[in-house]
Amino acid sequence: MKVALWGTRGSLPTPGPETARYGGNTVAVEVRADDNSVLVLDAGTGIRNLGRTIPGTTRRVDVLLSHLHMDHIQGLGFFAPLYVPDMEVHIWGPPSPAESLRSRLGRYMSPPLFPVRLRDLPCRLTVHEVPVGDVRIGPFTVDASLVCHPGPTVGYRITAGGRALTYLPDHEPALGVRGPLLRDGWTSGGSLAEDTDLLIHDGQYTDAQYEERVGWGHSTFDRAVEFARITRARKLVVFHHDPDHDDVTLARLMNELVARSRPSMPVSAGREGEVFTL
Repeated sequence: MKVALWGTRGSLPTPGPETARYGGNTVAVEVRADDNSVLVLDAGTGIRNLGRTIPGTTRRVDVLLSHLHMDHIQGLGFFAPLYVPDMEVHIWGPPSPAESLRSRLGRYMSPPLFPVRLRDLPCRLTVHEVPVGDVRIGPFTVDASLVCHPGPTVGYRITAGGRALTYLPDHEPALGVRGPLLRDGWTSGGSLAEDTDLLIHDGQYTDAQYEERVGWGHSTFDRAVEFARITRARKLVVFHHDPDHDDVTLARLMNELVARSRPSMPVSAGREGEVFTL
């Protein structure tokens, strides 16, 4: 698998020279297998540039949404494969007891918020509500599970070729926890991340910021490292950067994190354009 980061920002796009290193697009991640099968994780503004690379390389693409907050779907209407006739596009996302996934997506993909309705797209579109458990998509096995974040939200574990990627972009593993996190089976998202090769995990806040935002559904840098440790992840990428954290701030925070916590695995802040080979 090759894992490419096309958007790393949380909450709000922050383009500009002060975010050029780590990126200003909201979250979008490409997972590509050797046979060119493609999964796209979330549909923030980063999905626009990602989508340009897909037509002509494959006839099917699967978009896996963690949840439907605006920063995770605001690029969906600009995803090029949706406008390619006969392109097979599958959109997966968490179920809701109140309304179907297609209906909820249709609120955004319709006037006055967007000029093109979901039902009018020329591609061959299928919308799936993800179950808890494994789903086979081409060469990938995808495991989805509900995680701690406001509204129906899932994390994903993707395996192929004996390697595993865990994607938890919006995740508050320490909600209600005053001391250390419990072992992985007792912590939100723990089973998805157990012994994973690459963990892409929410790290939106510093400890001081988190004190004022408990229950907002996000993690601190230190809790992300702690979560990676208890799940025995082999590499951690801190993700979903706060709009107020420019390049200088993120570099400083990551340097302080490594010096303070001395993590047992490689830790980095996600950068737009970065590619990992698993």
